[in-house]
Amino acid sequence: MSVRKPTSVRVAIVGLSVCLAAGFLLSILSCALYGNWWPLLVVFTYAIAPLPNAIFGQYVSADPLADVSSSVADFGRFLTSVLVVSGFGLPVVLSHAGIITSMAMFMSISGGMLVYGTIIVYSTLFRERQSDF
Repeated sequence: MSVRKPTSVRVAIVGLSVCLAAGFLLSILSCALYGNWWPLLVVFTYAIAPLPNAIFGQYVSADPLADVSSSVADFGRFLTSVLVVSGFGLPVVLSHAGIITSMAMFMSISGGMLVYGTIIVYSTLFRERQSDF
C-alpha cells in the first residue's frame, strides 16, 4: 500500500470542495436566473440521499466474499437509489410539465451530477481500508 502525502490529500479536498460548490451554485442559479424556485427541491435530495447508506450501512457484512446479504442494508441501498434517481428525474418532470424552463432543467441536472459525483469520489478516495495484518 502506498502512503498518501498530506499535500495530495489537501489538493483532493480542495478540488472536491470546488466541484461541490459548483454543483450547488448551478442548482441555485437554475432557480434564481429563471425566477422559479421549484428546482430547489433537488437540493434537498442531495442532502438526504447519503443518509440511508450511512444509517443502514452498519448492517453490511465486513467479509466481501461472504454470500450473506442483509435485507436492511439492501433497503438502505434501495432508498438511496430512489433519492438519486428522483434528484435527476424531478427536473425532467418539472420541465416536461412546463413548470421550469429546459435550461433550468439542464443546469439543475448538471449541478446534481457534480454533487453526486463529488460524493462518490470522496467516498472512494477516503474509504478506510482494512488490513489483514
